[in-house]
Amino acid sequence: MSELQAFFQLADNYQLQGYQWALAALAALILGISKSGIKGISIIVVTLLALVFGGKTSTGILLPMLTMGDIFAVWYYRRHAQWKLLFQLLPWMMAGVLIGVWVGKDLPEQIFKQGMAVIILGSVLMMFWWGNKKDKKVPDQWWFAGLMGSSAGFTTMVGNLAGAFSNIYFLAMRLPKNEFIGTAAWLFFIINLFKLPFHIFVWETVSWQSLSLNVRLFPALALGLFLGIKLVEQIKEKAYRNMILILTALGALLILLR
Repeated sequence: MSELQAFFQLADNYQLQGYQWALAALAALILGISKSGIKGISIIVVTLLALVFGGKTSTGILLPMLTMGDIFAVWYYRRHAQWKLLFQLLPWMMAGVLIGVWVGKDLPEQIFKQGMAVIILGSVLMMFWWGNKKDKKVPDQWWFAGLMGSSAGFTTMVGNLAGAFSNIYFLAMRLPKNEFIGTAAWLFFIINLFKLPFHIFVWETVSWQSLSLNVRLFPALALGLFLGIKLVEQIKEKAYRNMILILTALGALLILLR
């Protein structure tokens, strides 16, 4: 057996059933659509992978796929980043990541999973509230960047769930759609690379086994990237987001009760 074949077979160690492979592939597909610019739906990816792999393990499985999606998003929207706003948020997010590393390192899996479910539900409620808020004016002072950035950093480390906080921050800055997507793409590309050593050496959730699984799921991710490009200008976003948020909330309840 060649080394390449042995690498691909490492994914079999997860001993997934057919429906679990289907859920993992669906998560990769939705992730690709999200990274193409359909914001607010990646939360369901976290829910699906947590249902299949458990809380902490799923964060390490998702991170390399997030990074692959980031690379595409950075390339496709490379001309639209607002670097000043990015660097206002970045240091706070890094601080939040470090707090998340410390808090999550020795948490038992059950508590980690329950905490992830609570964060998912909180993010869903936050996005529902924001979407139905008539006055969308929010503070744009330095403390607001600190609050949103540190919250985003913490939640992205413990559950890859920073979207709700970073989205509200960028909305507060009144960014046009492409600049919103481009700035967020660069931000999460940098943050996900920053998180990677902690997942490898501290939490040990990224391994050759998880990378083998990532390679198997890459075709679904690539298809999602293609579909996302086609959908980004056509989709009726509010109804779609509400449907996704409802399904995600139900998934979070399943994680909590499982």
